[in-house]
Amino acid sequence: MNLQAVKNRFGVVGNSPGLERALATAVRVAPADITVLVRGESGTGKEALPKIIHHNSARKHGKYIAVNCGAIPEGTIDSELFGHEKGSFTGAHEARKGYFEEADGGTIFLDEVGELPMATQSRLLRVLETGEYMRVGSSKVRKTDVRVVAATNLDFDKAMGAGKFREDLFYRLNQVPLLLPPLRERGEDIHLLFRKFTGDFSERHQMPPIRLGPEAVELLQRYPWPGNVRQLKNIAEQISAIETERKVDADRLLDYLPELPRRELVPLPKGDADGAGPGLNEREILYKLLFEMKTDLNDLKSLVLKMIQEGKIDAGSSEDQSLVTRVFGEREGTDIMRLPERAGGHSGWTSTVEQDEEEEGFSDSSEVEETLSLLESERELIQRALVKHGNRRKQAAAELGISERTLYRKIKEFGLK
Repeated sequence: MNLQAVKNRFGVVGNSPGLERALATAVRVAPADITVLVRGESGTGKEALPKIIHHNSARKHGKYIAVNCGAIPEGTIDSELFGHEKGSFTGAHEARKGYFEEADGGTIFLDEVGELPMATQSRLLRVLETGEYMRVGSSKVRKTDVRVVAATNLDFDKAMGAGKFREDLFYRLNQVPLLLPPLRERGEDIHLLFRKFTGDFSERHQMPPIRLGPEAVELLQRYPWPGNVRQLKNIAEQISAIETERKVDADRLLDYLPELPRRELVPLPKGDADGAGPGLNEREILYKLLFEMKTDLNDLKSLVLKMIQEGKIDAGSSEDQSLVTRVFGEREGTDIMRLPERAGGHSGWTSTVEQDEEEEGFSDSSEVEETLSLLESERELIQRALVKHGNRRKQAAAELGISERTLYRKIKEFGLK
């Protein structure tokens, strides 16, 4: 069976090298009756590989049982896997077969095998090595002929180092390792999967499918997808259900993507050595940083002045005096702390500060002019970054050190095209 036939039969979407390598290995080892360990992050679709292995093996006419080890309480996991005898524990009103007995002659898929308690790991190791097990509450040894395929997102090195997973069991499970790559490493597959999920949703609910603009497709491919395919499906169905406009642009798509640290979404900016032309020089970058610092300082000054007005800062306290001095500077801070209290507990800093500013040649109009100048400089920086990168927003955002969401908003604010 070729890979495309396998994909069609089991609903696998994608052509990335990592995915195709895992599929090809699964098909190749399926006829050999050996244990396979599927590893990958949560949500990568690990459950598809055991089915492919089972249906391409000599056991395909036997039972296939999937067990989520992480969903079974520790107190009942042995009973679920190996069965129990009547009266072996409270509530055991009759004997019961376990999954290993039920799957005799077939395949058992142990999902999240890393969640098994240590005692159960010992029992599993015995089954893998000898095919023998005992029901809970029984001393009779039973035999089973089962192929085991396991899957986990566990970091085995850490788990074994911490004594939470048996090293001998790991090597017994890991006869053939299969690694499914995370979605962020399958960039060429992301849009295919998105179209598959939105198409399926639209077909079920009889509505037009969602289409993405070019920039939205690019954003979709660059997003890190911590929840992998499961998260992508969730967002694709959200958009399909909520959006009335069936063509979605990047700005709208951003509303559905959870916020992440900027470095995870925006690549590090490249230097000018790539021949892209002149960009932001060191002076302009420094100016941008100073502008951000000035904004933060103004916010801090406003907060301190509000505390002075509300009487929350004591002029007689050396600690409060030191705080105001550090924020406003020695001269201005000293003048502010010396202002007499007015009726109602408010200080008279407003008129005095305005008078001092007028004496030094400052006025409201100069503050407005400075603000306008800063905004114009910010606009120019954004414009130059866009021109440098041929209006490609992701590169411009990286150059400016801001997120794409912020860049989209600034472009609209400044009326840039």
